Amino acid sequence: MSEWYEQSFGEDYLIVYKHRDFGGARREVERMIGWLGLPAGAKVLDLCCGMGRHSLALAEAGYKVTGIDLSEALLREARAQEGAEQVTWIRSDMRELPLEGDFDAVVNLFTSFGYFEEDEEHLKVLREIRRMLKPGGKFIIDFLNPAYVTTHLVPHSTREDGDNLIDEKRRIEDGYVKKDIILTSKIDGTPRQYHERVKLYKLEKFRELLAAADLTIEAVHGSYEEDQYEAETSPRMIFVGTRP
Repeated sequence: MSEWYEQSFGEDYLIVYKHRDFGGARREVERMIGWLGLPAGAKVLDLCCGMGRHSLALAEAGYKVTGIDLSEALLREARAQEGAEQVTWIRSDMRELPLEGDFDAVVNLFTSFGYFEEDEEHLKVLREIRRMLKPGGKFIIDFLNPAYVTTHLVPHSTREDGDNLIDEKRRIEDGYVKKDIILTSKIDGTPRQYHERVKLYKLEKFRELLAAADLTIEAVHGSYEEDQYEAETSPRMIFVGTRP
């Protein structure tokens, strides 16, 4: 049996999530650049880069960017974008990266964390982030805020996109936020089903994991617009820190 993320991040992911825009990524990158304080030409790793929105914006801003993702479908989409030749694209599992660590910064964005069942697997990811960084290198991990997700969860929604009806059901269960997605073709009525699952790590547990990976937190932001994380009201937990 393959894992859910091997199934879900294929061609249909591009349909379900195509509302994520490149302009928004540029604005987020502008804020990240301020938080990271990197010099021009710095080497940045976008870990779990998806379709490359942030990798491309970082390259456009003058950084030497490597984008890594497990999904060949999303990497193919990334490589098809204007300016894609400026980025080095690599397919890899985030727990075992085929690179030496000489990056000035590593970013892991839009809840590209929490996919596994065991804490140890997530710790492997954080240790790889540390290994990728030069001493003194910076990281950003942009994760969901469990309290906000719990209070704002929309249990069921449907929408249409071209020839597809998209049905999404969401629930909190066993310490995870889970989503069931059914795409039904309006042409032949064929349903395609996918599942997503993210472990709901609260702030203190995330702090423990980062400490265990020997990564130091400098700030926790509540969104790309918020300086301070507020436990009940912030939509995100965006960790900014360094490798000692």
